[in-house]
Amino acid sequence: MTAVPMATSRLQFHTDPDEFLAAAGDHLAADPVIGTVVAGFAHRRSAQQADGIAQPERDWWLVVRDESGAVVGAGMRTAPFAPYPPFLLPMPDEAAVALARTLHERGEEVLAINGALPAVERCAAELTRLGGGRVQVSQHTRLHELGELVRPEPAPGGLVVATEDDVDLVTEWFGAFVGDADEQAGRPRGASAHEMPERAELLRRLRAGRMWFWVDDEGQPVHLTGANPPSFGVARVGPVYTPPTQRGRGWASNAVAEVSWRLQAEGARVCLFTDQANPTSNKVYARLGYRPVVDMANLVIVR
Repeated sequence: MTAVPMATSRLQFHTDPDEFLAAAGDHLAADPVIGTVVAGFAHRRSAQQADGIAQPERDWWLVVRDESGAVVGAGMRTAPFAPYPPFLLPMPDEAAVALARTLHERGEEVLAINGALPAVERCAAELTRLGGGRVQVSQHTRLHELGELVRPEPAPGGLVVATEDDVDLVTEWFGAFVGDADEQAGRPRGASAHEMPERAELLRRLRAGRMWFWVDDEGQPVHLTGANPPSFGVARVGPVYTPPTQRGRGWASNAVAEVSWRLQAEGARVCLFTDQANPTSNKVYARLGYRPVVDMANLVIVR
């Protein structure tokens, strides 16, 4: 762990997910929906580390403390895809600015940054002040939590758990998910950098039973919905993917509703992200009972 002092608070950088969870766990647990991405990824990396899987040396985890030592913010730089954007949770403005200055002083190139507003805006603005360039919004996202589930009009078929034997189809559909989402939101296909899990990670998720197909009356998969294991009692749904030829038939709304119901039945709070530029998915989730919690953004720095 390394600590960087500030005027009224300090930044602590960790390279070990277990050390980070020990330091920030109570803070993340206090608002587990807001912290779902960071907490979920930290627990995933902790499980991988326990299995002997080495973690990338470039990764870091951030804890922000105030003058009294209380944790008031968190973040991480653990994205497995270029340009490896940091992900920030809410934190004081001065901490977001100090983070930018620290990364600049350390010589870390940051060409994208994701997470909660306004922290990502403050950090990105300072990064461009120090290193040049301009900030562009790649994607506006919105985090939603499910309240009371409203079942959609039933669709033919049903939900089945995907297995390790389905890894090839899951890989194909997972890979198509973000590209298709870009097109639906009016962006060029492939404009959004995203995580494509390695085969070993997909197999881990399949073994955990956290991927489901909606199958039609003939038993053919027509849709894929996934979910992360709960972190601090919150499970995040995603990806949600229907191939283009199968859209408009109610597969996605029925699959997400059933997965959400199962997660709630396990005792979890359920959340998901939407792309604010995709009105179709936002309307579908709103009808199911998902309500907005916080707006976030994916920013890029153009130099």
